[in-house]
Amino acid sequence: MAFLLAAAFGALLTAGLTFREARSAILQRTQDTATADLRGQLDSLAPDLVFPPTTQTLRGLALQLDRAGGSRLWHASAAYQRGPLVSASPAAPASPAPPVAPVPDTLRREVESGGHAAYQYVERDGRPWLAVGMPVAYAREPARADTPRQDNPAGLSGLTAYVSFPLDDDQADIEALITAAQAGAVPALALALIPALYAAAHILRPVRRLRGGAERIAAGELDTRLDVRGHDELASLTRSFNTMAATLERDDAELRRLEAGARRFASDVAHELRTPLAAMAAVTEVLDEDAASGVLPEDTADAVRLISTETRTLARMVEDLMEVSRFDAKAAPLHLENTDLRTLVAKTLQLRGWADDPRVRTDLQGPLPVRADPRRIDVILGNLIGNALRHGRPPVVLAARADADDGRTVVTVTDHGPGIPADVLPHVFERFYKADTARTRSEGSGLGLAIAHENALLHGAALTAANSPHGGAVFTLALPPAPLEQP
Repeated sequence: MAFLLAAAFGALLTAGLTFREARSAILQRTQDTATADLRGQLDSLAPDLVFPPTTQTLRGLALQLDRAGGSRLWHASAAYQRGPLVSASPAAPASPAPPVAPVPDTLRREVESGGHAAYQYVERDGRPWLAVGMPVAYAREPARADTPRQDNPAGLSGLTAYVSFPLDDDQADIEALITAAQAGAVPALALALIPALYAAAHILRPVRRLRGGAERIAAGELDTRLDVRGHDELASLTRSFNTMAATLERDDAELRRLEAGARRFASDVAHELRTPLAAMAAVTEVLDEDAASGVLPEDTADAVRLISTETRTLARMVEDLMEVSRFDAKAAPLHLENTDLRTLVAKTLQLRGWADDPRVRTDLQGPLPVRADPRRIDVILGNLIGNALRHGRPPVVLAARADADDGRTVVTVTDHGPGIPADVLPHVFERFYKADTARTRSEGSGLGLAIAHENALLHGAALTAANSPHGGAVFTLALPPAPLEQP
């Protein structure tokens, strides 16, 4: 369409310029011919004129000019010293005179004041006319002494002659030009259709294929390849596209292989560490009892307590790594039950010794029926409350309510600490992310919030982090609703 529009514009512009030049040439030819004929007639008739001319003399001059017009059918008139125009008698010509266009006043003023020939186009009854005016120079000495020649150095006699004639033939020629231009524009557009179709076939279609291939690549179909046709720039671009797709597919396969290897390595390491850690935990429990009973020296007891703490930390990290590997392998089991969230919260606080801890408060607006995996909800709540106790300030408030708009159960865990820095908020659920890069060792495994987030996704829930307007961090868990089973 753009090609056709450009071709149409070019054809119209060319036709318009050609028409303008041809029209100007036709009218200029007619004007020059009419001016030359009038000048020739006046040069032949002026020597026989007597000055000052009478009205009869002017009428005779006009009659002679009418007869000299020939096929032009012009209508002549004459005036002396800005007097009235005098034309030939209507009854004198052998045939009736055609309708006459009057001589414009502007043309008379230009001829009489300028002392040179002039012309003007006029319209009469819808027909174009050309009016030509010309002053007449002296042909002999003035007959009267009161017409001093020294006051008229240009040699003008004061007599002016005018002719006007219709431009029917010129109008027909101009209309023929318009018809020819219109007739030529249609074949030009038809011929322009051929390169337009060629451009569409050889440019637009390959571009569409490239766009479709790029969309398939973006959708993950990295095995997409396009057929290479021809040897032009688009063919070279298509080959580059195929090379890019092949490189992306190869890199993606390599990244997937490395990622799978890393997951398998973490899972294998965690699995292999479980047995020795279980043995170490059993030994440290015995040593903890000895340290508590005072059997061991003080320095040895402190070392035993340190080893016991680190062993428990390492065991917890290994369990977290095992859980993460199950999430990555899409093998984490989910055992859903219809229960009341208040029961799950009470069990979590009881198991972790927070039931009577003044640092942890609850605000449960029940009943709160949910369909969830109790073990995984315990992990989520335990990690959120533990994280708030470690990094925030007490009291930590656990609130839950049923959302009246969509029926979800919304749980919030809020602390009264400094909150989460704005640059850290987008990363709080990432694995092993540290807000304080100067701290080389974290108190937990660095996987608690990540595991909580994965458990929430398993339930089809949303877990988000934000800062409270009154200070402190707020973690919000939105669980899908489920009614309690009736007994």
